[in-house]
Amino acid sequence: MPVHNSANPEPPLLEQRPCSHFDDRPDENDISLLVIHNISLPPRQFNTPYIDDFFGGRLDCSAHPYFAQLKGVRVSAHCVIYRDGRIWQYVPFAKRAWHAGVSQFMGREKCNDFSIGIELEGCDDEAYTTAQYQALTELCWYLLQQYPRLRPSHIVGHSDIAPGRKTDPGQAFDWQGFFLALDKMQQQSCEKENLK
Repeated sequence: MPVHNSANPEPPLLEQRPCSHFDDRPDENDISLLVIHNISLPPRQFNTPYIDDFFGGRLDCSAHPYFAQLKGVRVSAHCVIYRDGRIWQYVPFAKRAWHAGVSQFMGREKCNDFSIGIELEGCDDEAYTTAQYQALTELCWYLLQQYPRLRPSHIVGHSDIAPGRKTDPGQAFDWQGFFLALDKMQQQSCEKENLK
């Protein structure tokens, strides 16, 4: 489905958070993939400060037994969408976040080079919130308008680019509902354009 139009949508509210876990992309004009992940720290616990601490390089690895395996790990995503729909941005979209790891999409490896990574606070088998789906849809719609090489068919899960290694966003993620909401947003945008 075509998504790019002359409308320039307002960006969703993104709270900027400190993070040094990123670097330059080989080509910042080559953003053509959007990867959806999930994260919860500790696993299956929500509304903790630990995701922010982890991406910000401030995680106290003695705070929970699970965190011992995260010592020295430096990862990030461009954005995290929390259970209440807040979107916190850790890495500028033009920069390379460290979210995909060993990965491949349509024959291209090193997906971090050309992708945007969005984390949903959650786990594979627990339903995401309505607020998260709303925020994700708005953010993806905005990004589709900003990056001409992005398209809905290039919005995938981490499990799609790292099969056998990753499972997120998991079976709880409603792909059909998400794409229907994205399509509805496109229709509303086209209707607004036609009224001008």
